[in-house]
Amino acid sequence: MMPLFTRVARRCFAFLLFLMSNFYCFSLGNIETSGSLRQTEDAFYISGEIVDTPTSAGALLNPLAPEIVVRRGSSRAEQVMKALARAHPKRLGEAVFRDEDWTVELHGKRYYYADGRILPEELRNKADAYSPQPFYQYPDNIPEWQRPSPQDAARYALMDKQRRSGGAANRAQIFYDELWRIHNRAEAWKQQKTIRFLGKEVLVHYAILEELALVEQKINEAAAKDPKVRQWISNLETISAWNWRDIADTHSRSNHAYGIAIDLLPSARNRLEIYWLWTAQKNIDWWDIPYSQREKPPDAIIKAFEAYGFIWGGKWLFYDTMHFEYRPEILFLNDIPLRGEY
Repeated sequence: MMPLFTRVARRCFAFLLFLMSNFYCFSLGNIETSGSLRQTEDAFYISGEIVDTPTSAGALLNPLAPEIVVRRGSSRAEQVMKALARAHPKRLGEAVFRDEDWTVELHGKRYYYADGRILPEELRNKADAYSPQPFYQYPDNIPEWQRPSPQDAARYALMDKQRRSGGAANRAQIFYDELWRIHNRAEAWKQQKTIRFLGKEVLVHYAILEELALVEQKINEAAAKDPKVRQWISNLETISAWNWRDIADTHSRSNHAYGIAIDLLPSARNRLEIYWLWTAQKNIDWWDIPYSQREKPPDAIIKAFEAYGFIWGGKWLFYDTMHFEYRPEILFLNDIPLRGEY
């Protein structure tokens, strides 16, 4: 007969193991993986669009990327808010978990992840009125082109129709308006500074002046060694940045309105496609244009921008190959280091 003390000790130990096991399972059940994300996160945010998870290869970013990856042990909310805090350390406080959501503090006010909407506390209960902000997958390197399947082509055609009929995302601008201290055209104008970039004058937000100067320095270093880069620079027709407007065919504010996006338009285009909407206006299936038929800056140009926090629109499904915008949080979310981080 086992002594009473021993029996009690063993039962206590078994009960402790039971509690630990259930705690572990409970914890794993709360780890968000690509297969368990909410509908708003189990999607790709491409140039203001919410696109269903693709089933086969096709255009550059959306179809070739796997499902959104959520690192084991952290939620999408945690990753996004920490990426934002890391991307804008001079403006944002540390990302912290508060009131059952991940948050950052901006100019003395707390903003919540709110299922990807990034809203202040008073609007958390109205999150469903807005579409999520675009925190999407962004590939480090350009993959090999694969033609879209008939199913993907039909889906892209429907997306095109929905977008141009007013069905595009309607995002809450509150967080980014406050981040860049721009709430209307007059405020936007006051934040812009004229700089000379690659030989042309351009208006940009004062907060990215240093980043653009470093991008230009990196491009000039590449041009000194590579004649293709020099030729690309000399072939530039226009460089434009600040423009108070919405994203084409949407009600969401363009990053050009903040002065943190810049378009570099070449003069000699050799019949290459630059912008998905221009392609569509020629009654051409824009999703069926291989990369070889799209205008593309030299790799050194793209990498120079990415090194200092800019992403290239040529990696979007709704491609815009002349477009770069300052979104370091997207690079951090995709584990792409800022090679010029300092």
